[in-house]
Amino acid sequence: MTDRSFLRNVPGIATGLRAAWAQGYGLSDLRHDVMAGITIGTVAVPLSMALAIATGVAPQHGLYTAIVAGVLIALTGGSRFNVSGPTAAFVVILFPIVQEYGLGGLLIATMMAGVMLVALGMARLGRLIEFVPYPVILGFTAGIAVVIAVLQVPDFLGLSVSMGEHFLANLGRILGALPRFDPVELGIGVLTLSVLLMWPRLKLPVPAPLMGLVAGATAAYAINHWFAGGAGVETIASRFTWEAGGESGTGIPPIAPTLAAPWSLPGPDGQPLTVDFQLIQALIGPALAIAMLGAIESLLCSVVADGMTRTRHDPNAELIGQGLGNIAAPLFGGITATAAIARTATNIRSGARSPIAAVVHALVVLLAVVALAGVLGMVPMAALAALLFVVAWNMSEARLFVRTLRSAPAGDVTILLVCFTLTVVFDMVLAVAVGVGLAAALFIRRMALLTEVEQVSAEDHALVEGLPAEVAVYDVDGPMFFGAAEKAVTSLRLVDPRIRIVILDMHDVPSMDGTAIVALETLIREMHHDGVSLILAGLPARIILKLRRAGLHSVQGRLGYCSGLPAARSLALRWCYSHR
Repeated sequence: MTDRSFLRNVPGIATGLRAAWAQGYGLSDLRHDVMAGITIGTVAVPLSMALAIATGVAPQHGLYTAIVAGVLIALTGGSRFNVSGPTAAFVVILFPIVQEYGLGGLLIATMMAGVMLVALGMARLGRLIEFVPYPVILGFTAGIAVVIAVLQVPDFLGLSVSMGEHFLANLGRILGALPRFDPVELGIGVLTLSVLLMWPRLKLPVPAPLMGLVAGATAAYAINHWFAGGAGVETIASRFTWEAGGESGTGIPPIAPTLAAPWSLPGPDGQPLTVDFQLIQALIGPALAIAMLGAIESLLCSVVADGMTRTRHDPNAELIGQGLGNIAAPLFGGITATAAIARTATNIRSGARSPIAAVVHALVVLLAVVALAGVLGMVPMAALAALLFVVAWNMSEARLFVRTLRSAPAGDVTILLVCFTLTVVFDMVLAVAVGVGLAAALFIRRMALLTEVEQVSAEDHALVEGLPAEVAVYDVDGPMFFGAAEKAVTSLRLVDPRIRIVILDMHDVPSMDGTAIVALETLIREMHHDGVSLILAGLPARIILKLRRAGLHSVQGRLGYCSGLPAARSLALRWCYSHR
C-alpha cells in the first residue's frame, strides 16, 4: 500500500465545516449562524450550569465545557449542525464518578474517554449506532430521565439531603425528609416550572429557560432582600465558592477558562490526586462508559440533525471531533461533553447554516461567564431543579415509551423494560450491555425460525418427478448459523431408512458459519455410516470453498457438489445406477 492510498483510508476531521464551505458560504450564511448561535448560547448558559450541578461539580465547569468543547468539536467534527456541551444523559454516569474520585478523577476519566473516541473514529467504527437497537436507546434514555428527576427533588423542595449514587437509597432519603420541605423553595421551583411550561405557548423569540430562570431569580432576590441577610432562598452564590489566581468569591468566577492540569484538582478527599497505574486502572471502566454513551449520544444526535436538514454527517469524523473535545476540555476545567439533541434541534430551527453557529454559541457562553457571573450567581437552586425537570421530561420520550409498550412486539417490550429498570436501579452501562445482549438473542431466535428444511415432492417440483424411491430431495431455506444449524440437521436426521441418496437444494442458503459446517460434517459422517450419500445443490462458490477448506471434499458415492437441482438429479441417477 502506498502512502497516498494509506492516507485515503484515514478518516478526516472537520468534514462538517468543510462540507458547509464547499456549498458556498457568504455573509448571509454568517448572519444566520450568528443569530442561531446567540439563541442557542442563551439556552446553553442555564443548562450548562444546571447539568454541572446535577453531576456534582460547581456550575462553572459546565460553562467551561460549553466554551472549550463546544468550539473544538464544532470545528473538528463531522456534523454541520451539532451543538456539543454537557448533557443530561451523562449525569447518571458522571455523578458516581465524582462521588468516588472527585472532580480531578472525573476530568482524567473524561480525557481517557476522549482518547477512546478518537480511536473509534480512526478505526472507522462510526456506524456503531446502527448496532444498538432502538428499544435499548429508548429504555436507558427514559431511565436516565427518571434518575435525573429524582436527583433534583431535594433542591426543588428545599430538603437537606445528601444524595448518593444508588437510586433506591436516594429515594428512601427523600421520602424520609419530605416532612421537612421548605415552602419558600417549593414556591420558587413551582414559579420557575410554570414559566418554563407556559412561555413556549406565547411563541416569543426569547427562550423559555432564560425567562424561567429570570422569573425564579427575581422572586428569590425579592425574598432574600425581604429576609435581610439572604437566608431565604438558596442560590448558586450562596452554595458555591471559588478560588483562582489568589482571588476568591462566591458563585461563579468571572474569569475565562484557564489551562490547569486535571490531576491538580481535588479528589474525593479534597486534595490533589496522585496519578498512578492504580488510578488509571480504576478509571478505565468509567472512561469506557463515558466513551460508549458519548458515541451513542453524538451519533444519534447527528442522525436527528440529518433528518431535519436532509444533509449527511461523517460519523467517523464526528467521533474524532468528540474525542478531541473531551481531551481538551478537562485541561481547562471542563467536564464531559457530547452532542446535545435539544440544543442541536434549536440550532437548526434558529436558521444555522454551518458549525460557525456552534462556535458563536460558545462565545456567548464565554461572554456570560466574564461579564455576567454575578448575575448568574443569583439563580436559585430550586429554579435550576425545575429546569432539569423539564429536561428530564423531554428526554424521557414518555409518549413514545408508552406507545412502544402498547404496540411493539413482546420481545422489544421486554428489552425496553429491562433496560429502563436496570438503568434506574443499577447503571446505564449494565442496561446497555444486557439490552444489546437480549436484542442479539432475540434476533438470533427470529433468524433461526426463518431457516427451514422441507422435503420436496413431485407435486412441488417437476425435477423430482421420476427419481427412484431411494432418492429424497430436501429444500433448505435460510441462513445456516449456530442458531439454526442444529434445527436443520435434526430435521435431516429423520430421513426414511429406505433412502440411500439425499439431495439438499441449498440455493436459498445465503451464509454458513463454523457451527453449521461442523454440524454438516457430523451429518455427512452419520449418513455415510448408515449408507446414505449426500448431494449439495445450488451453494454459492464461496460457501463451497469454505466447506472444502474444512475438509469436506467431493467423494464418489458419498458427497457431491452440484450447481443446481438439474445437475444434482443427474448425479443422483448415476450413483443409483452404479450401486445397482
